Amino acid sequence: MTVARSDSASGRLPSAFLTPGSSSFTEFLTQQRADLLPGSSPLPAGRMPETPHGTTIVALEFDDGVLMAGDRRATMGNYISHREIEKVYPADDYSCVGIAGTAGIAVELVRLFQVELEHYEKIEGALLSLDGKANRLSTMLRGNMGLAMQGLAVVPVFAGYDLDRQTGRIFTYDVTGGRYEERDHHSIGSGSVFARGSLKKRWRPGLSLDEAVLVAMEALQDAAEDDSATGGPDRQRNIYPLVAQVTTLGYRRIGEEQLAAAATRLREAPGSTVPGRSGPLENRR
Repeated sequence: MTVARSDSASGRLPSAFLTPGSSSFTEFLTQQRADLLPGSSPLPAGRMPETPHGTTIVALEFDDGVLMAGDRRATMGNYISHREIEKVYPADDYSCVGIAGTAGIAVELVRLFQVELEHYEKIEGALLSLDGKANRLSTMLRGNMGLAMQGLAVVPVFAGYDLDRQTGRIFTYDVTGGRYEERDHHSIGSGSVFARGSLKKRWRPGLSLDEAVLVAMEALQDAAEDDSATGGPDRQRNIYPLVAQVTTLGYRRIGEEQLAAAATRLREAPGSTVPGRSGPLENRR
């Protein structure tokens, strides 16, 4: 993203770049180059063309923090436009964001959000609080309201490890930028109804990381069975959901070997992801 424009033949930056101001990069961009913001370009009148959309994201708390998972399918109408899209991204060292909705705009919004948090840290010399990060994302969504009203909506889920409270937290949003904190677990996207039902049955307090990965993958698998826009584990192509954890040690993406093992376990013993609940594994003992 190119923001700077030289104000002279010498190539020096404009004075705005050398003047102390807000720690918000989005606010600075609004003042200097508003045309670079994701929701700044007006769309022509008429029906919007089909664009790739991303769907189901799940987030849940576990013993060490919070875990987020997203399937890899993007759809364009009744077509599968992409099988390996990434919908879960690190926002900074201690938070992550998952996207559902218009894929192109969502990715641009995430990139701007990443720069926003990095800019704040460099200007202030400290990390923004988790509540502050959630509020910044809400403000950015309100700036995308025009595109959302024309059918190009972006609905994220944000999660992170709160260093002050020493716990994982989950935040969801609507297209107007409304921010809501969720407890225990949540899901967004077209398959969220089915994923949420699975999470209600399988989640429990004090899950280990391995158990949380299984619960998240089972929720996505349940969603894929009933929602054509959600892609389940594809063993033939070695495509698995993108799963990431955020703990006191920061953001870390779960490796594909662990995800493949989890997918195999779900296939061989469905319904046995949570200890203490009946399922094929328990029945064999």
